[in-house]
Amino acid sequence: MTTGAPLPPTRGRSRARTLVPLGLAAWLVLEIWLLTLVADATSGLVVLALLVSSGVLGAAVVKRAGRRAFTALTETLQRQQTGGAAGPAEKGSTGNGMLMLGGLLLMLPGLASDVPGLLLLVPPVRAAAARYGERALDRRMGTALRQARIRRPDGKVVPGEVIRDTPGDPAGPRDNRPPLTS
Repeated sequence: MTTGAPLPPTRGRSRARTLVPLGLAAWLVLEIWLLTLVADATSGLVVLALLVSSGVLGAAVVKRAGRRAFTALTETLQRQQTGGAAGPAEKGSTGNGMLMLGGLLLMLPGLASDVPGLLLLVPPVRAAAARYGERALDRRMGTALRQARIRRPDGKVVPGEVIRDTPGDPAGPRDNRPPLTS
């Protein structure tokens, strides 16, 4: 059934949907190539020892960062329940997300993922990566929020306002129309 309205223009495949699979394939090829280079230079047992040791180190890092994050969360919740102010996070509890990411990269099999994983264990590198990630996320969210507008099929922006009827609102209902029933 058609309404006579023109169909919106279709967009092609997004850039991310094209580049992410290619990037993953290139990363896998790099990992395998590095493992074969190290195995040729040393032996297969050395490669196995490297893979196992990086996995164990990554698991220990993730476990430690998870415990620190859980302890910080518990302390914050206890402070809020006792009526204390939820002050700024302590220095030791910051960067747990980046620490977990570093541990995850260490746990992935391969040598190319171990390099950024080891770099994220260094506190200045971890802080710089966290600042960069936060700025990138803020930019991305700002762009997404600016683009979140309701548009009609002809491309015009629909004017409107938000009406909130919350219980206990001192101003009362802002709309005199009866509520919609389904």
